[in-house]
Amino acid sequence: MSRAQHEPLIDIQNLTKTYVMGREKVVILNEVSLQVMQGEFVAIIGPSGSGKSTLMNLIGCLDTPTAGSYKLDGIEVKGVRDNRLAEIRNQKIGFIFQSFHLLPKLSAMDNVELPLIYRGMSSRERRERSTLALTQVGLAERMHHRPSELSGGQQQRVAIARALAGHPPILLADEPTGALDTKTGQEVLAMIEKLNEEGHTIVLITHDREVAKRASRVVTMRDGVLYEEQGGVGNEAHAGAQDGLRKHPVEQA
Repeated sequence: MSRAQHEPLIDIQNLTKTYVMGREKVVILNEVSLQVMQGEFVAIIGPSGSGKSTLMNLIGCLDTPTAGSYKLDGIEVKGVRDNRLAEIRNQKIGFIFQSFHLLPKLSAMDNVELPLIYRGMSSRERRERSTLALTQVGLAERMHHRPSELSGGQQQRVAIARALAGHPPILLADEPTGALDTKTGQEVLAMIEKLNEEGHTIVLITHDREVAKRASRVVTMRDGVLYEEQGGVGNEAHAGAQDGLRKHPVEQA
């Protein structure tokens, strides 16, 4: 399905996620609305239990909503079968996780190639894409090393290369600096910023306001409700304050 250029890449409307625990219904997401346009760099920030991880799982097609609508690159995700959801996830989302999720017995090259195998790509195309992606993140000379032979920052670069190799429209980064020291974390964030400058759409999930400030737009999860911060990134006057938030369906102005 083609998507008009002016339409959101992520279009979430009144998304709700509930769980039944015993006799109680627990609302994790409460009618969340969010639009992300192509080329945006959006940070979703919130404390543990705020609902941001659930929202991330829904954006990443790792879970399905109880109610509401989610269109990803023009495709309505709600209600699709698991095998189709896996296809959409593989083609549309590049994941960058806090804990890297690299297979220890595989080289950096083989780890980057792995998701491409499920697309049915030829060995030659997989190798070309993986080589290009690893070169792009500065690991051309380390692509045949296993994760145990790489530093934490290098392992995260492999994870970024894996996300890039499939040419997905969205890069979804879940606490990408959480397992790294400060210096290495700053280097990884600088790389993510550069990818955004090159046209990649980034959605970053974090609990750290300093990390969120690297994004061009910040939205906040609190008790299952989404707020958008006013005044832009880096406006310390409203940092963390309710006065600096507005509860609305969050969409691009």
